[in-house]
Amino acid sequence: MTFNDVDGLPLLGVAVALGIGLLIGAERERRKGEGPRRGQAGLRTFALTAVAGACALLLGDAVLLAVVTAGVAAFAAVGHWRSQDRDPGVTTETAMVVTVLLGGLAVRDAAAASAIGVCVAILLAARDRMHGFVKRVLSARELEDGLVLGAAALVVMPFLPDRGMGPFAALNPHTLWLIVVLVMAIGSAAHVATRALGTRYGLPLAGFVSGFVSSAATVGAMAARAVRDPAAARPAAAAAVLSSVATVVQLTAVLAVTSGAVLSALAPSLAGAGLAAALWGAVYTVLGLRSPADVEPDEGRAFSIRAALGFAAIVAVTLVTSAALSAWAGDAGLVVASALAGFADAHAAAVSVASLVREGHLDAGASAVPVLAAFTTNALMKIGLAIFYGNRRFALHVVPGVALTVVGAWLPYVVAC
Repeated sequence: MTFNDVDGLPLLGVAVALGIGLLIGAERERRKGEGPRRGQAGLRTFALTAVAGACALLLGDAVLLAVVTAGVAAFAAVGHWRSQDRDPGVTTETAMVVTVLLGGLAVRDAAAASAIGVCVAILLAARDRMHGFVKRVLSARELEDGLVLGAAALVVMPFLPDRGMGPFAALNPHTLWLIVVLVMAIGSAAHVATRALGTRYGLPLAGFVSGFVSSAATVGAMAARAVRDPAAARPAAAAAVLSSVATVVQLTAVLAVTSGAVLSALAPSLAGAGLAAALWGAVYTVLGLRSPADVEPDEGRAFSIRAALGFAAIVAVTLVTSAALSAWAGDAGLVVASALAGFADAHAAAVSVASLVREGHLDAGASAVPVLAAFTTNALMKIGLAIFYGNRRFALHVVPGVALTVVGAWLPYVVAC
C-alpha cells in the first residue's frame, strides 16, 4: 500500500485534488460577482474540475486526462465567448484548465500538486497588487532591465561552456558570465531595496546582503549608483563598506569547512577586519539615517551593463596573470599568486591555501601571509573600483573604511609576530 492509498483506494490524491479546487474556487468565487452578470465559474465549478482531473487519471491514463482537459477548455471557451462583453480577460478560463491538470497531478504527487495549487491561488489573489506594481511602481526602464537580466541569466549563461579555456586554461566562460550576472543582480537588488525602503535604509541592507555574493562587485555597483545619484553617496558608501563584513563572515565559514587549523591561525585577523568594517559601515549608516529627508528613489536604470562587463574583464585579466605566475614560480610563488588571485576573489585564494594545509603541503602557521595577501589585494580592488567607477565624494567615504579593514586584518598578525 502506497502513501496515497488507504485500503487500496487513492483517497489522499482525490482529497488533495478537492482541496486544490476549493482553494482556487474560493478565490474565484470572490471575483465572479453576483446576479445575472456574474462570472462563469466559482467554488463548486473549480472543485468539480479538480476532482474530474483526478478521476480521469485514476480511470485511465494521461490520454484520458488530456481529453478531460480539452473538454474543460472547451467549456471555458464557450463561457468566455458568452461573457466577453463584460470581461475581456481569460484568467478564470486559464485557471480552470490549470485546476484540472492539478487534479490529475494530485493522484501522482500530492505534495507537488498542493504546493503548485497554493501558488496559483496566491497568484490569483494578488491581482490588484501585481497590476498596481507593474502599472504604477515599475517604470519602463526597470522592466527593460529586468528582461535584460533574465535573458543574461536564463538564456545566455546556460549555453556557455563550463570549463577552463584560453591561456593556462584560466578562463571559464560560464564563470565569467556569472560574474556579469551577479553584478547586474546586485545592482537590481540595491535598486529594489531602495525603491521599497528608501535610500537611507535600503542601500545599506542591500550592500550587506550582496556582499555574500561578491563584495567587490557590490562596491562597483554602489559606486555606479553614487555617480547616478550623488545625494545617495553616504548610504551607498555604507553599503559598500558593509559588504566587507559579509566578506569576512563568508571567509570565516569557508575556512571553517576547509581547514580548522587555518581558521584558528587567522581568527584574530578576521575578527579585526570584520570589526573595522562593521564600525565604519555603521558610522555611515547612522549619518545617512540622520539626513533631514530621504533621497527620492531613483526610477532610472537598475544596473550598468558597461560596469558589469568591465568588472568581468578585470577579473579575467587577473585570473590569467595569477595562473601564469603560479605555473612559472610553483610553490615559491604562493604568496604572489594568492595576492594576484585576491584581485578577483579572496575566497578562492583562501580555499587554495587552506587545501594545501589540509593535505599536508603547507604548515598552518605559514598560511596566514598568503591569505592576508589575498585579502589585501581584494581590498585594493575595491578601492580601485570605488575610485574608477565612483565619484570623488564616494571614494572619500569608502577608501578609508576599506583601508581600515586591511589594517584590522594585519595588525593582530603583526602583534603576534
